[in-house]
Amino acid sequence: MTDNRIQRRRITQNLLFYLFRGAALINGLALFAIVYFMVSRGFSALSWTFLTEMPRESMTRGGILPCIIGTVSLAVGAIVFALPVGVATAVYLNEYARPGAMVRFIRLSITNLAGVPSIVYGLFGLAFFCIILNMGVSILAGALTLGVMSLPVIIGASEEALKAVPDTYREASMGLGATKWQTIYRVVLPTAAPGILTGTILALSRAAGETAPIMFTGAVFFTPRLPDSLLSEVMALPYHIYVLATAGLNIEQTRPMQYGTALVLVTLVLGMNLFAMILRQRLRGRMKP
Repeated sequence: MTDNRIQRRRITQNLLFYLFRGAALINGLALFAIVYFMVSRGFSALSWTFLTEMPRESMTRGGILPCIIGTVSLAVGAIVFALPVGVATAVYLNEYARPGAMVRFIRLSITNLAGVPSIVYGLFGLAFFCIILNMGVSILAGALTLGVMSLPVIIGASEEALKAVPDTYREASMGLGATKWQTIYRVVLPTAAPGILTGTILALSRAAGETAPIMFTGAVFFTPRLPDSLLSEVMALPYHIYVLATAGLNIEQTRPMQYGTALVLVTLVLGMNLFAMILRQRLRGRMKP
């Protein structure tokens, strides 16, 4: 009886392993298919001119330099706002807040905010940042909107990273005479930094690729100049793709530019993620004895 039970467990375990491997393989093949589709259709549009010039002739010719600068500005601005606020919130919830109804309500609210459609964040940003705070359509309004949208991801990942830090680290630090804040700042946060960066990577990827929030708050159809302040309006790669594919004057003529712009956006997001992953690995390497 015992041998049969062990055999059934092994069969179940092998089936689950094959199921997980199949799921991973499907995801990998889907990613490969998408990248291959964009590369095969958009690589011909890539050139130095395409990457460094302003769009012209109703955006049927020229380049996407303003879109690249706008996308980087919005994504970096979102993280500059969301990262400190998100980490501070996670520190409060995990290190200072006493368990109770209020903390449960805050965590439930954060979980619900993570599932809110991006278009709702766009309407919120339009009403609050653009109209009430009188920022208008600008980099600042768009970055703050993306930052608010990124907060639930960063808070959730940061709190999990803080929970993963052993309590013995805190006890040893405070046993040596350190205050609670010194323990958090010098022991807990550095140890949790790789996990926090993981959440930041996810938030950065989402912020760089969103269209709905920025089409109301930060991005415009076309602007003839590069941004010169935080209150300047910008072009952005996701919105540029949307415009070329749906509202352009010569949609078929700009088809290579659409795929080329999408390829640049994916490459830019992968580059940002790669930079964050390298930084995370270095932090992990410093923590090893």
